[in-house]
Amino acid sequence: MTQTAASPPASPSQTLSRGIRALEILAEAQQPLTIAELADAMGVHRSVAYRILRTLEDHSLLVRDAGGRVQPGPGLAVLARGVSRDLQTAALPELTQLANALTMSAFVAVWDHAECVTLVTVEPRHNAATVVQHPGSRHPISAGAPGIAIQSAFSAEQWHAAAPGIPYRAEAAEARSRGYAASHDEVIPGVSSLAVPIRVPGGRPAALAVVYIRDAQDPEEVGAALAASAARIESQLG
Repeated sequence: MTQTAASPPASPSQTLSRGIRALEILAEAQQPLTIAELADAMGVHRSVAYRILRTLEDHSLLVRDAGGRVQPGPGLAVLARGVSRDLQTAALPELTQLANALTMSAFVAVWDHAECVTLVTVEPRHNAATVVQHPGSRHPISAGAPGIAIQSAFSAEQWHAAAPGIPYRAEAAEARSRGYAASHDEVIPGVSSLAVPIRVPGGRPAALAVVYIRDAQDPEEVGAALAASAARIESQLG
């Protein structure tokens, strides 16, 4: 029998990679960018950036304002709705209840390689003193209560097998015992967070969290409220 040599792995698409990078840069920018600014951030010639932007603009993934500056477009919101759709649907009522009952920003973060990514967030009504946690924001999984909570869904041995190279924090073992994770001054200076894991059937765990500057409430009570909400979310996910 003649053996056929294995096909070499397919080369990644440079154009697609550049388009995705353009969207990432725009999502992280604090204000709309000129085409020249975006080209510089991407490390490409302006003509290359312009061709990519025209394609993204055709799909409403970005828009240009009257001055020609570029910003994320409404097409991204359509795509975002499909990300972990069941988790978002199950979590939104719980996030709304937590945010308003605790007067804290409540959010769900998901594990993405070595980072936590905010999937959906709800801010309390009529409270201007809360910390805003924007969907799509990222921070290392090794920092902050959401990452600790996600790790706490694993034993140390399970974590090392699932995420080789990312240390298992001692605080994760404490969170497994205590029922919730806590952090202060890790992701944002002066900001605290509490979180619990959400076990997603067929997927890696996420975390249900609140973030705040200062709080007069007992962390045990907040942790218990988070755990109860996470249990209800998990029951809906099956």
